[in-house]
Amino acid sequence: MPVQKHPEAGPTVPAAAASTGRKPWKKKTPVEVVMEQTEKLKAQIAEREDEIKELRKQLQKFEEARKIFESA
Repeated sequence: MPVQKHPEAGPTVPAAAASTGRKPWKKKTPVEVVMEQTEKLKAQIAEREDEIKELRKQLQKFEEARKIFESA
């Protein structure tokens, strides 16, 4: 009985995708890639702006403390 190397049973899910429960990979169009990168950058900018706001508040507190020390 010959062993069939290439089964003709239709599309199969790769073993890695089936075992981890992940969706199969889907090729993205260049437009989709650009849109995804845009959203990632917007999220990073928003996160860093929040960090800057917190740092500015901290700097303001230190400036106020410095003024108190200089006046004493």
